[in-house]
Amino acid sequence: MRMVDMILKKRDGGVLTQEEIAFIINGYTKGEIPDYQIAAWLMAVYFQGMDDHETAWLTEVMAKSGDQVDLSSIPGIKVDKHSTGGVGDKTTLIVAPVVAACGVPVAKMSGRGLGHTGGTVDKLESIPGFRTVLEKEEFLRIVREQGLCVIGQSGNIAPADKLLYALRDVTATVDNISLIASSVMSKKIAAGADAIVLDVKAGCGAFMKTMEDALQLAKTMVAIGDKVGRKTVALITNMDIPLGYAIGNALEVIEAAETLKGNGPEDLTEVCLELAANMLFLAKKGTLEECRGLAGKALSSGAALDRMKAMIAAQGGDPSVLDDPAVFGCAPIVHPVCAAKNGFITAMKTDQCGIAAMVLGAGRETKGAAIDHQAGILLLKKIGEAVAAGEVIAQLHTSSEASVAQAEKILLAAIAIGPEKPAPQPLIFERIE
Repeated sequence: MRMVDMILKKRDGGVLTQEEIAFIINGYTKGEIPDYQIAAWLMAVYFQGMDDHETAWLTEVMAKSGDQVDLSSIPGIKVDKHSTGGVGDKTTLIVAPVVAACGVPVAKMSGRGLGHTGGTVDKLESIPGFRTVLEKEEFLRIVREQGLCVIGQSGNIAPADKLLYALRDVTATVDNISLIASSVMSKKIAAGADAIVLDVKAGCGAFMKTMEDALQLAKTMVAIGDKVGRKTVALITNMDIPLGYAIGNALEVIEAAETLKGNGPEDLTEVCLELAANMLFLAKKGTLEECRGLAGKALSSGAALDRMKAMIAAQGGDPSVLDDPAVFGCAPIVHPVCAAKNGFITAMKTDQCGIAAMVLGAGRETKGAAIDHQAGILLLKKIGEAVAAGEVIAQLHTSSEASVAQAEKILLAAIAIGPEKPAPQPLIFERIE
């Protein structure tokens, strides 16, 4: 085979075979095919697209390009959960212990945040002593003993995806459904789970801004999962509103702890219970309605909170943070943000809320950049709530006095206040299987 022929075939709208896709990806991963030819092929894919078979084959060969986690030593059906990223999205911190409390093991590899979206690993590392880097055997042992373990992604999980993404990022070929779906699913498949629940965000705070794009991405990823033998379900959830009230690492862990105690925000609780129910459903714990009941009971009984404490202790962290937020410490600067006029909050530009938190130190613009675990935003009001002029609607938490004015300006510009209460928005738009 010659790479130039593969470029020509896709440029002219041809359908690549499984062998041809393997030739392309394996050759690039080994350094046998140069960047400029892969860049040309990516652009051809961007314009011509890939069918379901091509996308599944691309995913499979990327998943097999590096380490593949073997979870066979853990009894039962292992179900993973993946979110496409959002603002205030601390669902793993709640969903994983709920599912584990129902007897389904959760062996999860999560990522760090980049830009305005938060990462689960960053949130967990705000817990004093918590270790997100573990040897494979310790990772598996903790899952067997405690029911769950969450660590950072291995450096050699789907290396082909890392290479391709870096090239897509500088060749304007990121925004393609097949390439996005194969990138996400290759890592999930390599992580070894038997089944996968996807939380596909839609809205201004998500990568997929429109319902149409989110639906297409969800259907593509579900189809990939089924074609490679992993039962997959996707929920399309609303990211036109930050999830919960806390944005920022330690602040989100505190909110997750309150949710595990049954005192969390209604929107966060609803989304988490539905994600958990779908994970339990794929683990064959009953009908979807029965699984909703199991998830609710795990939360209300305190069993999920106990699982979270056990995981934190097993990974070297201090579980007392779930009962006493003061263990986190607090940001030296807490700045109030006030409403400019009377009315109702009618809209929030979720991505801008995330950017404001990033300016305060809660996020990073480049990989490897340091973050301030105490930094972030605590919203006191959200869409649909009445406000009065001069009323505090949010708090900015930071250690950087210089960041406050810019973050406040961004946040105020993101929040619209009008004379009439807006109609409520759904939290979950659709379920795809």
